[in-house]
Amino acid sequence: MADDKTRVEWRRWGPDAFEEARTSEKPVLLSLTATWCDGCHEMDVETYAEPRIAANVNDGFVPVRVDVDRHPRVRERYNMGGFPSTVFLTPSGDLLTGATYLGPDGMRQVLEKVRDLWTEKGAEAGRIPRALAGKPTPAGEVTARIEEHLAGQLDEKYDHRFAGWGDGAKFPMPRTVEFALKRAREQGLETLGAIRESLFDDVEGGFFRYADAPDWTDPHHEKLLDSNAALCRAFANGYLYTGDEEFLGPVRETLDFLAENLWNGAAFGGSLGPAEESDYYEGDADARGEETGPRRDLTAYAGANALAADAFLTFAAYTDDERATDYARRTLDYVASSLVDDGVVTHYRASEESGESHLLEDHARVVSAFVRARQVVGDEGALETARSVADVAIDELQEPEGAFRDGPETDVGLLDKPLRPLDGNVEMADALLDLAAVTGEDRYEDAAHDAIAAFGGAWDRIGVQVAGYGSVAARLTRSTLVVEVGAPARSDLHRAAMRVADHEKVVLPGADVPEGEAVVRLGDEEASATTPDELMAAVSDLDGGL
Repeated sequence: MADDKTRVEWRRWGPDAFEEARTSEKPVLLSLTATWCDGCHEMDVETYAEPRIAANVNDGFVPVRVDVDRHPRVRERYNMGGFPSTVFLTPSGDLLTGATYLGPDGMRQVLEKVRDLWTEKGAEAGRIPRALAGKPTPAGEVTARIEEHLAGQLDEKYDHRFAGWGDGAKFPMPRTVEFALKRAREQGLETLGAIRESLFDDVEGGFFRYADAPDWTDPHHEKLLDSNAALCRAFANGYLYTGDEEFLGPVRETLDFLAENLWNGAAFGGSLGPAEESDYYEGDADARGEETGPRRDLTAYAGANALAADAFLTFAAYTDDERATDYARRTLDYVASSLVDDGVVTHYRASEESGESHLLEDHARVVSAFVRARQVVGDEGALETARSVADVAIDELQEPEGAFRDGPETDVGLLDKPLRPLDGNVEMADALLDLAAVTGEDRYEDAAHDAIAAFGGAWDRIGVQVAGYGSVAARLTRSTLVVEVGAPARSDLHRAAMRVADHEKVVLPGADVPEGEAVVRLGDEEASATTPDELMAAVSDLDGGL
């Protein structure tokens, strides 16, 4: 069907488009785009709307358009380093070549080169990226050296002038911040300060996605639910370690922003894009009110909503914030009732279609969020949901060698090739360790260990972008701090347990321990307490001070 805006007759991702390419003996032009992507909309207007380019694409290729938020596995296999991604494929889905943004002149040149390549070599010109070649992951032991290496990477890559890690474009990397809060606290706190100063929208709330410059200037103005949620959790944990109220303001204001701009009545939508007016974010509230607002995607994605619930429950655990608790509960109610069925998580459901099921990131974040609900509000039903979702992931996605695939090995194109993402394995292993701690079931810890060990042979090549690998490895080499509370959620003893300055701890209210008592466990050691002060002393004695 022709697109009035671009003049290109885009097909949906699926077997029909690839079958058309096979029968017509044409290559596929795959356009990866997103609602929040400013360059994607610019390319539509400047490039795909040009009549001769559109005619060339329609005549010589099978054009397929994919929303990367709705199809994350397509995104991970064909992303050319940013969005838009313009990717040329064989009819079987192998990669010919690709680029990111292409203006009219650049697109004409690439179309001609691809046409010549196809004429000369045909499908033989296609290739499969190395990450999808089916080779096993670099397995190895899980030892303390993994955490030590990544803690060293924090120091090696830290930008002592501007904060954050690296000397190029600055991404907030909230999981790296959380790793640093426990191991290089000043780096973590300074980075949160830089993020607050440069990426937080003081007028409407919410965090921008990243900054182009090393000094955190020139921010990209899209606001994504998952990155905002992860940053809210990092800021809440900054407060946990410092007691400094300045870390709470951005969380409260971001909740306000998300509730006002992305709440669709049942859950949070996925993103808010840049505004059409380039100076929109330079104005105050009154000035912005007179201009066209940003594009928004109100699709409720499972993983992003689970991460949002996790973040707001974490915030509520330290502050007793009822609004955060309410939104987290409502979000998890939607996820459980609409996106989880017998432990299988579906990426999204919309009126016209449903997303994929069995995606690793969705399962990992759902497990984590529902375990968090058990810890913060004492929800017993949440634990059963977490168990069922974890069991499906272990049964369906974990390979005999230990690593988790990002999804089922079905579908067209390169989606039938296994991809074992390190960051997704880290998220799942972390969630499984929490689940093991609250259930006492060793099989979840065993699955987490196997997932981390599957990459253990490359421990010295893992960088700060996946510092969470060091966090999970540390939890596997030394026991997680667990506090079982013989009192209900929100009791004084439970509040004290949640406020222990260790964001990797696990707290279990309403546990099977003497009423009015808390039992602190660290491996084979344990201590009891009946008051908040005694609890803090017991934690300090067992853990040597936090």
